[in-house]
Amino acid sequence: MEENRKSYIPDFTQALHLHKQNVEERRRVIKSFKAKADAKRTLAEKFADSLTTKFGSVTFLFLNATWFSIWIVVNTRITPLKAFDPFPFGLLTMIVSLEAIFLAIIVLISQNREARIGELREEVELQISTLAEVETTKLISLMIMLMEKQGIKIDDPELKAMLKPMDTAKLESDLEKELS
Repeated sequence: MEENRKSYIPDFTQALHLHKQNVEERRRVIKSFKAKADAKRTLAEKFADSLTTKFGSVTFLFLNATWFSIWIVVNTRITPLKAFDPFPFGLLTMIVSLEAIFLAIIVLISQNREARIGELREEVELQISTLAEVETTKLISLMIMLMEKQGIKIDDPELKAMLKPMDTAKLESDLEKELS
């Protein structure tokens, strides 16, 4: 009997190894969403991501600060160079405004794409969580069955509540009410 029971129960190290493999598999699947989404990017999205990476750097900040400083110094007649955009720097203001507009659009393109990837990940996590809830409920019911078979009476209202399947329709309507 003991030998028979042992074959059904994996040893702890095997169970831990299987759990680690499962966790790694989930991580790989979730990471692959980004890789797949990156592979499907349009040329415009690739260009926007590239620009976002370059413009979101300290180097770009330094180049802008240097450029604007030189512009202001030249146009305030501190140097012997002839001013081409005297104070209040109308041309510089227009250039900076256009730069801000284009940078904002480029960043929004990249953020929208990242948001789509995030939504896909959230959907996968929801599916996994729902499956885990079903599996956990099944495990609890099996444990109760085994305990009752051993003559152990269970009178726990919280445990009984856990055995009820999740009402996903109610959960969804509650979330919709919160959002509206």
